[in-house]
Amino acid sequence: MSFTPPPTGSRRRYSQAEKAAFFEAFERLGNARAAARELDLPFLTSYQWLVAAGVDVGAPRRQRHSRVREHYFSLRAAGVHRSDAAKQAGVHIRTAQDWDRGIVKKIHSRIYPDGRVIDYNKSVNVQERLVSGVRVSALEQVLDPRFLSLAEREKIRGLQSQGVSVRSMATALGRAASSISRELKRNSVEGVYEPYAAHRVSVMRRPRPKTRKILTQPALQVFVQEGLDNQWSPEQISNTLVKEFPGSQEMRVSPETIYQTLYLQARGGLKKEIQAALRTGRTRRKPHNTGLERQPRFVDPMVMISERPAEIEDRAVPGHWEGDLIVGTQNRSAIATLVERSTRFVMLAHLPGDHTAETVRDALITTMQTLPEHLRGSLTWDQGVEMARHKEFSIATDMPVYFCDPASPWQRGSNENTNGLLRQYFPKGTDLSVFGPEDLERVALQLNGRPRKTLGWKNPAECLRDLLVSN
Repeated sequence: MSFTPPPTGSRRRYSQAEKAAFFEAFERLGNARAAARELDLPFLTSYQWLVAAGVDVGAPRRQRHSRVREHYFSLRAAGVHRSDAAKQAGVHIRTAQDWDRGIVKKIHSRIYPDGRVIDYNKSVNVQERLVSGVRVSALEQVLDPRFLSLAEREKIRGLQSQGVSVRSMATALGRAASSISRELKRNSVEGVYEPYAAHRVSVMRRPRPKTRKILTQPALQVFVQEGLDNQWSPEQISNTLVKEFPGSQEMRVSPETIYQTLYLQARGGLKKEIQAALRTGRTRRKPHNTGLERQPRFVDPMVMISERPAEIEDRAVPGHWEGDLIVGTQNRSAIATLVERSTRFVMLAHLPGDHTAETVRDALITTMQTLPEHLRGSLTWDQGVEMARHKEFSIATDMPVYFCDPASPWQRGSNENTNGLLRQYFPKGTDLSVFGPEDLERVALQLNGRPRKTLGWKNPAECLRDLLVSN
């Protein structure tokens, strides 16, 4: 028997069973739209059933809203993904996002957890900042080029209406295809992309600080708390989440987020609880040197080797020296070594007791003052703590000191080579304090008397003598 459609203009009649099913779903979900969607019923018809049944749709709205929120958060606590929980609770995905972030929506405004209020009656222009003394709204601010501008969003809308692909849009805008795809996915409402609405949403999403994810996800918070109670480290908790919940992006948190949350609570007065949660027992973060920003080594600023004149670099002008220390057993004794860059002439400074900054300064001043003024050009050293008094050395000798970059011994190549030669006389592990000035002078004489290939088989003593005679 074939089905005959009702004539045009006739109204569909619903059975009592369909109405009863709707009222049961309405009581369970607390939301007429969600109940109608679940049963595939027209919302207007369902709404009229509620009015005819004497249900005050306006007054108990807050109660129904509260039940919907409770239902939504119970789903989230059970580990349900945000989008799935929003569908089951019958709320829009953006409403679910606001609930997770702790945002309270009023009639024409949104109240953020940090107390910030956004009033839509003022076109969101309440977010204003002073730029060069002029008050500029957040929507009008010129952003960093890595952010999409309003003009680019308008162009995206125009290209989308022409049926242009995402990759073609990216090429036209000079952007990555992933950026355009993410923009369309995040800032479209029910599949429709509007540039001004997208720009407004982007501006709302930008302000910091934001509520930490661990505070907005009840299930995630419970898992992290249980891990800490079992003496797990934040890194162990983070990696176990990936293993236990492979398909849920909501059950993800980085170790750094856990640490920040704990230390933030410690500042609020929960020091004993934080000490019990972390194995280190610390309630304050210990600073670590990441190496990205090297702290100044000395009180007096260093002049780096990159600022050294070119005439020193090419060894064309004599009188410029490289220096370093060779240390003895257990770093208790040392000898200061000095090498002239053009002649490779070696001078050794005696450090009998220690090699502190004051001792090294005095030894270098005494050694350099034995030279004529035209051979006291400059000194290049590494960033060892023994050169902390470099400014006082420069004042006494009128010699600037240039410092090498960290871990760059090749910038003092002549001195490094000489230190290797000196180890023939002073092997590693030797107590250097047993050698007196006469011993150091004898070793220097032997090195300066050796013929050197780089000097055309002349020795450093001959080259230095030629310089002294010529001047």
